[in-house]
Amino acid sequence: MTCASCVHNIESKLTRTNGITYASVALATSKALVKFDPEIIGPRDIIKIIELLGGWYFYVQAYKSLRHRSANMDVLIVLATSIAYVYSLVILVVAVAEKAERSPVTFFDTPPMLFVFIALGRWLEHLAKSKTSEALAKLMSLQATEATVVTLGEDNLIIREEQVPMELVQRGDIVKVVPGGKFPVDGKVLEGNTMADESLITGEAMPVTKKPGSTVIAGSINAHGSVLIKATHVGNDTTLAQIVKLVEEAQMSKAPIQQLADRFSGYFVPFIIIMSTLTLVVWIVIGFIDFGVVQKYFPNPNKHISQTEVIIRFAFQTSITVLCIACPCSLGLATPTAVMVGTGVAAQNGILIKGGKPLEMAHKIKTVMFDKTGTITHGVPRVMRVLLLGDVATLPLRKVLAVVGTAEASSEHPLGVAVTKYCKEELGTETLGYCTDFQAVPGCGIGCKVSNVEGILAHSERPLRALASHLNEAGSLPAEKDAAPQTFSVLIGNREWLRRNGLTISSDVSDAMTDHEMKGQTAILVAIDGVLCGMIAIADAVKQEAALAVHTLQSMGVDVVLITGDNRKTARAIATQVGINKVFAEVLPSHKVAKVQELQNKGKKVAMVGDGVNDSPALAQADMGVAIGTGTDVAIEAADVVLIRNDLLDVVASIHLSKRTVRRIRINLVLALIYNLVGIPIAAGVFMPIGIVLQPWMGSAAMAASSVSVVLSSLQLKCYKKPDLERYEAQAHGHMKPLTASQVSVHIGMDDRRRDSPRATPWDQVSYVSQVSLSSLTSDKPSRHSAAADDGGDKWSLLLNGRDEEQYI
Repeated sequence: MTCASCVHNIESKLTRTNGITYASVALATSKALVKFDPEIIGPRDIIKIIELLGGWYFYVQAYKSLRHRSANMDVLIVLATSIAYVYSLVILVVAVAEKAERSPVTFFDTPPMLFVFIALGRWLEHLAKSKTSEALAKLMSLQATEATVVTLGEDNLIIREEQVPMELVQRGDIVKVVPGGKFPVDGKVLEGNTMADESLITGEAMPVTKKPGSTVIAGSINAHGSVLIKATHVGNDTTLAQIVKLVEEAQMSKAPIQQLADRFSGYFVPFIIIMSTLTLVVWIVIGFIDFGVVQKYFPNPNKHISQTEVIIRFAFQTSITVLCIACPCSLGLATPTAVMVGTGVAAQNGILIKGGKPLEMAHKIKTVMFDKTGTITHGVPRVMRVLLLGDVATLPLRKVLAVVGTAEASSEHPLGVAVTKYCKEELGTETLGYCTDFQAVPGCGIGCKVSNVEGILAHSERPLRALASHLNEAGSLPAEKDAAPQTFSVLIGNREWLRRNGLTISSDVSDAMTDHEMKGQTAILVAIDGVLCGMIAIADAVKQEAALAVHTLQSMGVDVVLITGDNRKTARAIATQVGINKVFAEVLPSHKVAKVQELQNKGKKVAMVGDGVNDSPALAQADMGVAIGTGTDVAIEAADVVLIRNDLLDVVASIHLSKRTVRRIRINLVLALIYNLVGIPIAAGVFMPIGIVLQPWMGSAAMAASSVSVVLSSLQLKCYKKPDLERYEAQAHGHMKPLTASQVSVHIGMDDRRRDSPRATPWDQVSYVSQVSLSSLTSDKPSRHSAAADDGGDKWSLLLNGRDEEQYI
């Protein structure tokens, strides 16, 4: 292929072929994406069709194009060179036949000069186009070719090593990676500690620490120690392979503006032929009517040439120059080259943009809707505060943590997992006591008996010394006395659960719980042997960059909305922290789609940012769906943009890059249009009165230069640097103001009124059951947002408060 007309011709022929449902051809990559019915047509048939439409040489290509009743740029070149050669040959034969005394004026020098300039231009264009896919080539070069697969014996000792081609590595294989080597597969570290350079994959500049249990990404570089990893994803399933696939598909896709340019290019060649013929006829007529015009602006030093020959020569020269200067290539290259560079640069910065359409759409976004859990927040709860309520001498902190950690270890509830993890970290142990008679009551709490915690209590108290500073108890922790093995009766849960088991909760304790709950945290109570002895505050922490990302979007004129299935109180607390003043709470997945449609019906371009299964319908409906890279596969599949680094500032960066890319596309199209709109009249002799006259070789040189200039313009996008955190913070300095609760407008479901639980659709039920989201859990009383959730499991409100995090952890 040589120009946009080739693209149009191939696409038109393919789409008209029986059995082919879709065809998209990319000029910049010389690749085609074809969808077909295998029952009607096969790959060999498609290849034959394309081969009939293409060719390598100007004349062969032009002949085949005309044979299939279409025209491309090679037709213009062949017409120009053939007319020049045939005209010159005829003039020469006539001169010989008439035994002319002087050689006639011919155009024999025009064809070779045209071919030289056009070939040179295409070679330069090819070099420039190869640079546009440099980012993809870099990603592909990260893939390792071999892996060292080891066999482990007793005590995890290596008894055998074998070099295996990448294609033969299987899931579950143990792979050894030496310092400086590439991780050949996605996997988990089994043994060893190191630092991994993941910069070319995730855009993270700093090396990432890897230890046993850490996840490694294929293509990243092992910077330090030798490690053993267990392969979890191999071949085309690795993160790197999926990124390469997405980038390739993105570069194959077409932006809407490109489709318009391709359609225009399909009519361009016939138009130019008509213009060239019209130029020939008009100048012949003008010459015979008023020879003085031609003689004045096209002086002929040879006095022996007849007036008719001068007129014919000038008319042919302008006609041929029109054919030479016309170039649909620059129009055809304006968009795809910019899209290729833009998607490649985005991938290098940890942003996967799935094609030209979302890249072009991002700059039009006027509303960004954020899911809460896993998007604005980390999606994983952690303990924010431990408050002892009983006698510290009888139940010191270490004993409380040992008992509570053991009890919650039997719970599968996310809150229980968070408490157990916290207790293990503070006690400095991975082993806990024994739990018997375990009972979990959905929406209330747990009850059990705990024993054999003496071994934990015998450990050093050092980790607790630092923790004691944030407890609301005076004095130092008393030393524990040796105690006989004993069994503790444990209750952990909300107010209702403890009251149901006969405990009385004082107003001070209730007020302390309410204080945390108003901040969006979950407060649970602990009773040991019938004595209320502690309160634990747990929260799903807001991401560090969330407030800055929201402020930056708002400063760009983008409306930001928080939409969540969580309760009103939790949603308001989160929105207050990150600066979002409009919230939709207790929203079902089907309501998220409806809310996106509602905004779209108002003429707004909407982006949806989410990570869960329940977000995928809204991600698909939105004008631009943005999925967090750590989210579910369903969400990533439904989204148009994937943020590999799980950094919300990349939402801002994707819009920023889109603006830069679209601006570059517009500049390219303007250059191409100006070139044709100005170049063709100049070639036709319109500007001859001011002394501007072009020879055919000048037209071919200008045509080649136009294509190269458009590609070089697109390559300027390679200079794009994503703004770093310091730049965003500097821009926001002094402008970020925290919101008060009264400034946050919270809507329930689809409107402002609190309603009875809406009837959930089958999709809502499936997504809420499968959702690994903690935001569907509410504090003391069940949420009214979903019947399915009410029938489901535990309901704890999970949220964070940034100030508490700093104060108590």
